[in-house]
Amino acid sequence: MRIPTMAEMMAEGKQPEILFWVGCAGSFDDRAKKITKAFVNILNSAKINFAVLGTEESCTGDPAKRAGNEFLFQMQAISNIEILNGYDIKKIVTTCPHCFNTLKNEYPELGGNYEVMHHTQFLVSLLNEGRISIEGGKFKGQRITFHDPCYLGRANDIYEAPRKLIEKLDVELLEMKRCRSNALCCGAGGAQMFKDSEKGNKEIYIERTEDALELTPDIIATGCPFCNTMITDGIKSKEKEDKIKVLDLAELVANANNL
Repeated sequence: MRIPTMAEMMAEGKQPEILFWVGCAGSFDDRAKKITKAFVNILNSAKINFAVLGTEESCTGDPAKRAGNEFLFQMQAISNIEILNGYDIKKIVTTCPHCFNTLKNEYPELGGNYEVMHHTQFLVSLLNEGRISIEGGKFKGQRITFHDPCYLGRANDIYEAPRKLIEKLDVELLEMKRCRSNALCCGAGGAQMFKDSEKGNKEIYIERTEDALELTPDIIATGCPFCNTMITDGIKSKEKEDKIKVLDLAELVANANNL
């Protein structure tokens, strides 16, 4: 795959249209890597001039901050900000709402001021500009429900962009009883992804998966690698993985366009 790094671009005296912030999940988690590849395929097909930091990209510090280690968060953030500012980065797009929220809302007070977009917002902007088109043939008539990620929805009021993309697929968009500002967390936020759950009667991801299963969907769409993992685990626990797919919006758009 053709993915230039910022170091390579700077060596050629070029500046990309956007910096694609891949994130830890998109870099290292085998499932999330597929989301990264799908998004890169869309960027390349739309001839978007983009770059990644590559080995210079570090964790944004979101898990450390949510777990209460503010000192570690600031160390990670300042290190990233020095690199981003050194490359004079103006616009960042990321497939992870956790990275999105941290870069957008928590980096400015540490000296990192950028225009930050979630990939669903960026894809809608490309759609509006005519730089991509979405053909829904492959998914036509299928039943799709969208799980609102906490850091995309309640934290940043982004509800329409993912739904606009789904509607373009010529499918039946179903809303869970808990959706938009009332959506239930998948159970991974706040660094819960990396620890054992407290004692209780039911895992959050099971509860959220049951919300989706009430609608008998063909596909559960996600916009976050953590949500994708948790909902996938929920589908497996219900032994529905042969009937229901869990796909990121980038994968839906890429698959619809045969990318």
